[in-house]
Amino acid sequence: MQLVEITKSNFDVELDIRYASFNNFTGAPIYERSGCFLNEEAASLLSVAIEIAADMGFRFRVFDAFRPTEAVQALWDHTPNPQYLAPPSSGSPHARGAAVDLTLLDGDGNELFMGTDFDAMTELSHHGNLDVGGEAQKNRAILLGIMTSAGWDFYRNEWWHYQLFRPRRYPTLSDISAGTHMMTPLVS
Repeated sequence: MQLVEITKSNFDVELDIRYASFNNFTGAPIYERSGCFLNEEAASLLSVAIEIAADMGFRFRVFDAFRPTEAVQALWDHTPNPQYLAPPSSGSPHARGAAVDLTLLDGDGNELFMGTDFDAMTELSHHGNLDVGGEAQKNRAILLGIMTSAGWDFYRNEWWHYQLFRPRRYPTLSDISAGTHMMTPLVS
């Protein structure tokens, strides 16, 4: 399966790949290098979402997309919580290049307030949670509307997570089989 690299220049998105940094729930980098990839269908639907968002005056900041099986295992080993992470045995939509974690940016490049940060493993992160306040509810509804209009499915426990309908039709991929070099340094 071919993965498409998602970059600022070819998709007009901001990238903040959290698992390549210390700024994630583990407190340590999971990826050796930052990379953002989706399978061809997901990349096509992201393009549609980008167009819809742009028509409304928004852009996206992407936190994660393809997640190699090694990273799925590392995250599960750190925090085995099936409410927020797919168990490695079930095959994460991220490991299929069929999921993207993102938020909206306004016309000045500022993130819209969503009530929690990305990867906040709490009920406040759930779609429809009324305890986050009106502004966050409105912003989440805008994001949900854009993504579902573009053909994405959502995960009810995470306002930032969108995936293809029927992601299991794609295989899970390791870093080596995907050729992304996210888990291992590039060899020159």
